[in-house]
Amino acid sequence: MDSQQILNDFISYITVEKGLSKNTALAYRADIVKFLEFSAKKQTPIENFAHSDITDFLWSVKSEGLKPRSLYRIMESIRQLYKYLNAENILENNPTSYISAPKIPENLPGMLSFAEVETLLSSVNAPNETCARNRAMLELLYATGLRVSELINLKFFNINIRDGFLRVVGKGSKERIVPFGDKAKDFLCKYINARKQKTQDGDNVFITRLGKKISRVEFWRQLKNIAVKAGINKNITPHTLRHSFASHLLSGGADIRFVQEMLGHSSIATTQIYTHLDNSKIKQQHKKFHPRS
Repeated sequence: MDSQQILNDFISYITVEKGLSKNTALAYRADIVKFLEFSAKKQTPIENFAHSDITDFLWSVKSEGLKPRSLYRIMESIRQLYKYLNAENILENNPTSYISAPKIPENLPGMLSFAEVETLLSSVNAPNETCARNRAMLELLYATGLRVSELINLKFFNINIRDGFLRVVGKGSKERIVPFGDKAKDFLCKYINARKQKTQDGDNVFITRLGKKISRVEFWRQLKNIAVKAGINKNITPHTLRHSFASHLLSGGADIRFVQEMLGHSSIATTQIYTHLDNSKIKQQHKKFHPRS
């Protein structure tokens, strides 16, 4: 079995048929390359691997000091590879069966309070196009909970300003409709008007002074500077506003399945992490409804 051909076919499979993102496919490729290198060093082809060979590989990468989350991802990459080989009838056995995954510590996402969000947004108020763009991007992030990749890739035909909703293509090429409110609409319109005065070229909504689509790195840099200006001493990333969006909706009483749909989570278990962030509401509900509270 040609290992390189198997690798290429597997990456094509997860990209085209399973619809995984480019970044996820690159991560899978890096993991499988490391796995194939281990196979070559062991002088045992992966089709002849037994359960013990898989555990030997996992111990070898663990000894490099990998954190449980990275080890889990490598394990999942190998599992998916063998599932593919089984599905294509290339292999009958699956040596990854019965291998338990490492326990991943639950890291609650960083978030901002209502007051901090207001401080952050209101600090972006200079009368220029760059400031108008940054304010529109931040308002839209907090209003919709978009991923930063979804935000920077927004096209004009994705936006219905009159009715206040976006058409977003998220992970796995899954499309969803996300509404946004009047404040985000107002700042978005201000930016679009400022943008039109400079140029009407291109489909990308958010562009640099040179007319190119803004990169996630540049937006991250802008956000860091805005946070410093606002006096917020937290490690803020674009994802912080996504986390704040979800947490504030749930703490305000929004249905978790509505929030799941807005965020584009395929599993409600992913959304449930935000229910752990605000214990005060749980205490209030217990006090209000429990007969002996």
